[in-house]
Amino acid sequence: MTSATRRDFLTTAAGSLAVLGASGLLPSTVAAQEKKGGNIRFGLVTYQWGKDWDLPTLIANLVKTKVLGVELRTTHKHGVEPALNDMQRAEVRGRFVDSGVTCLGIGSDERFDNPDPAVVKKAIEASKAFVQLSHDIGGSGVKVKPDRFWPNVPKEKTIEQIGKALNELGEFAEGFGQQIRLEVHGQCQELPTIKAIMDVADNPNVAVCWNSNPTDLQGAGLEANFAMVSKRFGATSHVHVLDMKDYPFAKLFDLYVAMDYEGWWLLEEGKVPADPVTSLGEQKVLFDKMLAESRARVG
Repeated sequence: MTSATRRDFLTTAAGSLAVLGASGLLPSTVAAQEKKGGNIRFGLVTYQWGKDWDLPTLIANLVKTKVLGVELRTTHKHGVEPALNDMQRAEVRGRFVDSGVTCLGIGSDERFDNPDPAVVKKAIEASKAFVQLSHDIGGSGVKVKPDRFWPNVPKEKTIEQIGKALNELGEFAEGFGQQIRLEVHGQCQELPTIKAIMDVADNPNVAVCWNSNPTDLQGAGLEANFAMVSKRFGATSHVHVLDMKDYPFAKLFDLYVAMDYEGWWLLEEGKVPADPVTSLGEQKVLFDKMLAESRARVG
């Protein structure tokens, strides 16, 4: 190699490394990022763990445990509700920004299965108020429920009714940069039912919030049920404690990693431990370990 050629080669190589370095993508980082599942993160739903914490305490406990994302379940002690005025909403937003904890939005209890149109309309309007609240506090979406079937009402009619309500909400939420997240819940939790609802709710701003239910394992099994709805997943999924014996969370990790999911696994657990803060920190450590193992297997 002549001195001029060598000089050109070194200049080109240095330039390439400079570009990678400037973007934070040095070769070792590039190789690491080629593995799938690197953008799955762990957070909390204030369902039972956290329901009695006011907002400053909630945020402090999340920071302490390095659980840096949260879905705010309505009616709980943190008090993040549609009744907040503009100044209060700005204060909530500021607390999250300052803390580094991501507010993922509102976990509402609204549902659209009732055969009474007035009840459904009320639920839709309440959900719209939650959409506005989530926008104002820096969230990204609102969780809603499909819920149940009613005597003497054909299931197909209820499914269509829920789907149409979700489409209305999806269109409304789009104007606020929010996502409508349908929790796999209640009598509607079988995945074929959720798929049927989502076939009606074809607005792309309506998403499925996986809920880690025992029914996920029924019928054709976890993988087939997962495949029915995974293309409609939103930014949040709900899980229970990851060391429970009755649900194959290692396999669920593999499915999420294989699809290269980008979003949050949010702990939504009913049984409250003696020390929720310590237990939450332990779940975060377990999440990191199980995700790393899954990425090694699949990614």
